[in-house]
Amino acid sequence: MEAVTAELSFDSIAANVGSGVRVTNDEARWLWRHASDDELKQLAMRVRGRYWGAHECTYLIMRIINYTNVCVAQCDYCAFYRLPGQEGGYVLPQADVFVKLDELLALGGDLAGFNGGFNPHLPLSYYCDLFRAIRERYGDRLEFYALTIAEFMYLADHAGLSFPEAAEEFKRAGVRWITGGGSEILTEDFRKRHSKFKYTVAQYFEAQRAIVEAGLKTTATMVIGFDETFEERLEHLERTRNFQDEVGGLASFLCWTFKPYFTQIGGIEISTGEYLRHLALSRIYLDNVAHIRTSVLTQNERALEGLAYGADDFDLPIEDEVTQKAGATINLNFERMLAVARGLGFGPTYRHVPPSALAGKA
Repeated sequence: MEAVTAELSFDSIAANVGSGVRVTNDEARWLWRHASDDELKQLAMRVRGRYWGAHECTYLIMRIINYTNVCVAQCDYCAFYRLPGQEGGYVLPQADVFVKLDELLALGGDLAGFNGGFNPHLPLSYYCDLFRAIRERYGDRLEFYALTIAEFMYLADHAGLSFPEAAEEFKRAGVRWITGGGSEILTEDFRKRHSKFKYTVAQYFEAQRAIVEAGLKTTATMVIGFDETFEERLEHLERTRNFQDEVGGLASFLCWTFKPYFTQIGGIEISTGEYLRHLALSRIYLDNVAHIRTSVLTQNERALEGLAYGADDFDLPIEDEVTQKAGATINLNFERMLAVARGLGFGPTYRHVPPSALAGKA
């Protein structure tokens, strides 16, 4: 590897990127270790330009609805969960979910994501009844990400269903999207260190394949800033790129940073500079994913700098208890956030979630 790395240079990698040649793992390593911020930005914006105009970006207003905080996964990076029977555990009834959705619509948003945990007391019918009721009540006025892949896997297992069978159940309940959440860092070593009661990486991609093959839509996600090595980050990106090559169906890639406050693992947040460099490298490496999304939830206004590091899309969130419990703050002054994006030279336009709005340039 050292011999190959010694022959690399920014000019040689830039020439390949300019010709549409895919970045190799060795080139990604070289860029991370040796490229300046400006060089990473340059290459990231070149790949971005295959899909989007130089000043073009999109955003949406959304809410994560944490329908339960009861979970048996016991991930050491989570400050949100309560074990079954523990004080403070809850499950939201449908009426409370509807209140949250009505508030979202009143604020101009039209996307809700559901994120809870591995609650052994909730049957599959709780989810299917909820999602069916949302579809019937709101129709196409809003869209929802029904579950994360991790929750989908748990529910399938808990109900004694295969992943394809579970995907069909949710599809009949009006579900169109199951996000890539619960991925964190997709290496087996990381999961053994921090989430040993979650599913394996192989099972994660098996479930995501079943979701895509059932005709549902999905996304790729990643969280950085734990104790992962660069090689683990690169393995995650490689697995994501390979999945998109082989299966397809990844509408976007969203990376955010670990918030360590009040968690068992603790630690110190990584810098925004490191996050932006990783975002740029992700845009360069994931040449087969149209949307690269920057995380306002965890980086606040500085996340919008990610638009110059290859991202083209961002959320303006109004709630996410999981991340807020670990230290995230939310700014509801949407006009200020959009003004920051404009000040950086971008023209943000609202993106609705239906499939027609997710297609990049041909």
